[in-house]
Amino acid sequence: MICFWIVFVLLCQSPTPLETGLSATEILARVDDNYVSTTKQVTSTMIIHGRRSERTVKALSYIQGMDKAYTEYLFPEREKGTKMLKLKNELWLYSPDTDRTVKIAGHMLRRSVMGSDLSYEDYLEDPELSHLYQATLDGSEKLDDRDCYVLQLTAKTDDIAYFSRRLWVDRERFIPLKEQRFAKSGKLLKELTVTEVFRIETRWYPRTMTFKDVLQSGLGTEFIIDAIEFDPAIPDSYFSTAALR
Repeated sequence: MICFWIVFVLLCQSPTPLETGLSATEILARVDDNYVSTTKQVTSTMIIHGRRSERTVKALSYIQGMDKAYTEYLFPEREKGTKMLKLKNELWLYSPDTDRTVKIAGHMLRRSVMGSDLSYEDYLEDPELSHLYQATLDGSEKLDDRDCYVLQLTAKTDDIAYFSRRLWVDRERFIPLKEQRFAKSGKLLKELTVTEVFRIETRWYPRTMTFKDVLQSGLGTEFIIDAIEFDPAIPDSYFSTAALR
């Protein structure tokens, strides 16, 4: 009986899983593992909840690594055929109405994409967070009955849209369920909430999320993954300005 109580006391005094678990850098790397792939093909729907009205936009995107992305808008009819091309830190927009290709740069990057809460700057961003941020672990919280690591991210360089971020990362699936993005002043700029996730092979990925620009009116933009394929073969010809026309 004495031996039993000694073992019981030692077990009670053992470090918690948070203390013996992964470092902040390792957690962020696991998040990147879920999101980053050699190539991706994504069909998505945006539901933009404006102050007075609601609109739906559908798109097909081809993504190669972190530096190349091509998106064609499929719906509504007036936006059909509009295309965007990302090549590293450069972005082009093609409009079928004018048959012109325009480079989006400077202050234009802060403009809204299709009237949504996402900016062109968001579209241009490197999806691999460990490239951009230094992570520290700021405890653990429960979010919608899921145990989460809370990560504080600080930008490694100044030339970045969001100087810091706060992530609530599911401790089992290593997918952020909530995110806050801040300016260098500490002002909250945008919030992201994931409401549905799904598993594809070894990855967990968000199916439905809401992106909110807290400086704007409206109820945010709901972003839905209709279909996604990891590592498909995508011709290099998709990632050229010629492909926009």
